[in-house]
Amino acid sequence: MKTSDFYYDLPQELIAQTPIQRRDASRLMTLDRKTGAVGHRHFYDLPDLLNPGDCLILNDSRVLPARLLGQRLPGGGACEVLLLTEKWDNTWECLVRPGRKLRPGARVTFGNGELTAEITHEMADGNRLVRFEYEGIFLEVLDHLGKMPLPPYIKEELQDRERYQTVYSKVLGSAAAPTAGLHFTPELLEKAAAKGVGIGYVTLHVGLGTFRPVKEDAVEDHPMHSEFCTIPQETADLINRTRASGGRCICVGTTSCRTLESWAGEDGHMEAQSGWTDIFIYPGYRFKVMDGLVTNFHLPESTLIMLVSAFAGREQVLEAYREAVRERYRFFSFGDAMFLA
Repeated sequence: MKTSDFYYDLPQELIAQTPIQRRDASRLMTLDRKTGAVGHRHFYDLPDLLNPGDCLILNDSRVLPARLLGQRLPGGGACEVLLLTEKWDNTWECLVRPGRKLRPGARVTFGNGELTAEITHEMADGNRLVRFEYEGIFLEVLDHLGKMPLPPYIKEELQDRERYQTVYSKVLGSAAAPTAGLHFTPELLEKAAAKGVGIGYVTLHVGLGTFRPVKEDAVEDHPMHSEFCTIPQETADLINRTRASGGRCICVGTTSCRTLESWAGEDGHMEAQSGWTDIFIYPGYRFKVMDGLVTNFHLPESTLIMLVSAFAGREQVLEAYREAVRERYRFFSFGDAMFLA
């Protein structure tokens, strides 16, 4: 299977640069997996598409303001450090710029010296291990100094950084938002629950590997990144009850999907679990637990469009994307959504 099989042509002006004013007013394309039929709704219509006895599974990870702008010591040249994964106390794996100036031993300061750092190690992939020094609580310092790590295709400055968080985000740890959840409001979740839809949460801390392009010609040769995820007991119980009673398990976002599919038994039975996953889902994969998917529109040739294609069929998905282009849907993180079932 070739990476180029997942290409589609996207005009640059359809890449959403800012969130729309009302979260749930985004457009919602529906795709029937069995018939290929496409429909056009708004996200606030989602509860109408759910059945009593279904469950929605959402990723409650919260994005770290992980982008730090600082100055190199001595000399004061500008630099950028982007936190990826905490390795141990005060030491993180990071992306750094300019890489040629930030070799092991280099020191950096942020703000008015509230935070300083030393590059301690250069990893095989070019990432750096960075040890931070500060007074007080690191997350509070980060909240004060850090910026949201928006994807590279977003050029506009984000005015309200809560708009890059879901309304139900809780567990700090992501380097990027689980963007399918950005459309939800508390009122929409209440409406779904009032209809008899179960609401469950998992946690998957999204890494920047989610934006890493697939460079290999053959899909199967792509090395998938690892991300940490957790399924609480109450969510496992909800999924098992839903499936036992004939309801559908609907994942909000590819991150929720990857979490469940990583730990589900072959028969779809779910147990509480926590650990690292590098699951790579592409056409030919047999889904064990997911019956429906709420997701945004993804980059051409990305692992995420491959996952969606595995669920609903490559040709159907690409035709739906072509329809979205014709209908001027908004794409990617701050864009519109799809509901596939």
